[in-house]
Amino acid sequence: MIEELLIEIGHLVSPEWWYQNAIPLFNILIIDLTLAGDNAIVVGMAASRVEKSMRAKVIFWGIAGAVILRILFSGVAQQMLQVIGLTLAGGLLLLFVSWKMYKQIIEGHEHSIDHVEGQLAADLPKNQQATFWSALWTIILADVSMSLDNVLAVAGAAGDSTLVLVIGLAIAIVLMAVASTYIAKLLAKYPWIAWVGLIIILYVALDMIYRDSHKIFCAAYGIGCSETIWEGILHRLGFGPGGGT
Repeated sequence: MIEELLIEIGHLVSPEWWYQNAIPLFNILIIDLTLAGDNAIVVGMAASRVEKSMRAKVIFWGIAGAVILRILFSGVAQQMLQVIGLTLAGGLLLLFVSWKMYKQIIEGHEHSIDHVEGQLAADLPKNQQATFWSALWTIILADVSMSLDNVLAVAGAAGDSTLVLVIGLAIAIVLMAVASTYIAKLLAKYPWIAWVGLIIILYVALDMIYRDSHKIFCAAYGIGCSETIWEGILHRLGFGPGGGT
């Protein structure tokens, strides 16, 4: 994986590399934008439950935990998705993520970022305050789910490119660490961004299912070896190499 990454880094100066990976990089950017807003709401809600003097510390460690989890998950995600059958399982899991996102968009968030910011600025009665470790544990449990969703979607969009996965991870971490609150407000103001993100994640899920199903049939029977849904459509229409396979 490291050798492949070093080879790809050498291609960064090539316009052809950026042209070939423009669509995956765009998909990853939208995926990261769409999923980063939830992190601000979850961390903010948990931090608002502790004593005011500890809230900045809870937010810092909550974000740090999410960063660590994303790095750990991304370290194994792409390698695991190379195993025939696991990409199919990952695609099915992303379908469930798509369903959760659809429900959130339709029903609206239970807590808006403005509501969360209001709670962070307010004092909470002593008898309603949570401990530092209780709030941090709440964030970490939520981070496990959000990190898995993000890394799985980014790894699926990156395909076989390790460098695209690393760039996607870096974008996710930066957005989450320095701009998640702004992104949450942006998504509330322009909900169409969330719909675009949902469509892209749904496409990535279906593409993962399609690609791995074809790998299974290709390995077993030597037929149906198209790599992506788009290539499969082109083949069926008689375009591209191997138009009928």
